[in-house]
Amino acid sequence: MASINRVVLVGNLTRDPELRQTPNGKSVCTLGLAVNDRYKNEMGEWVERPNYFDIVVWGAQAESCSRYLSKGRPVAVDGRLSYRSWEAQDGSKRSKVEVVASTVQFLGSGSGAREGAGAPVAAGAPSGLEPDTSDFDAPARDSDDDIPF
Repeated sequence: MASINRVVLVGNLTRDPELRQTPNGKSVCTLGLAVNDRYKNEMGEWVERPNYFDIVVWGAQAESCSRYLSKGRPVAVDGRLSYRSWEAQDGSKRSKVEVVASTVQFLGSGSGAREGAGAPVAAGAPSGLEPDTSDFDAPARDSDDDIPF
């Protein structure tokens, strides 16, 4: 039987990205992501509850995330789940499930970009280049009232 390990999350960063280098020089960036979940309580009222995820981004995408993202910025993450276990310094066993990102899509205005630069739309975009949106004709909206879902 085949297995599928794929995760798509859209939420807001809970902290500034942390960029590190592996001993062989590869960039790795960790992000904290909050994604709201909605449910009805016993009284029939909608209640929002945040879920928190640790995201790991590798390579050039990691460097872009570190450079352009900051706490509170909305992002979309496409990736896979990864389980890690280790022994802590006190001898106790520890484990966690993380999302290893394949792509990180930057959402929102980009006003939180670091280093004073405008943020690219996708973390995988080459430095200094932004996607060409000249052929994209999005309908103008006055409010969110006309969203069909």
